[in-house]
Amino acid sequence: FFIGLYVLVGAGALMTTVGFFGCCGAARESQCLLGAFFACLLVIFAAEVTAGVFAFIGKKVAIQEAQKIYEDTYDDYMKNPGGKVNRTIYHYHLALQCCGKDNMEQQMGLPCPENIQMPKASNCLVEIQNVIDANLHLLGIVGIAIAGITIFGMIFSMILCCAIRNTRDVI
Repeated sequence: FFIGLYVLVGAGALMTTVGFFGCCGAARESQCLLGAFFACLLVIFAAEVTAGVFAFIGKKVAIQEAQKIYEDTYDDYMKNPGGKVNRTIYHYHLALQCCGKDNMEQQMGLPCPENIQMPKASNCLVEIQNVIDANLHLLGIVGIAIAGITIFGMIFSMILCCAIRNTRDVI
């Protein structure tokens, strides 16, 4: 859990640094800072493309990992039904609109939401796969949008860098 938090903090620090290069480069009309901004955006763009390729190639692994997390939580609940896992498994069931991982007889003691439809309630492992399959294209759309914004940033930084060079050549 904390690894994801550290990744987000690191990404925020990286974006702050990149924004600093771009902002200071534009304000001071510095070709060096604008070049550093372009280079950082190029590295970020390459990382985005790589992450996107791995996301679509590793879709099955992501589904298996999500299912394993559910199974571990399910097994922890079965060992200790009154513990903290009770709320966790209930939130899984509520979010996925399912209950349990196998047949209905095994799910009698599970904390399941009351408003779920019974045919869908039979298997959360199948629901996890369905949710990831249905929503992976949204991740791709967001990735493409961010990559497009990154490309525009690279284009505009190079245009600004060239404009600065041309005005200095005139003087």
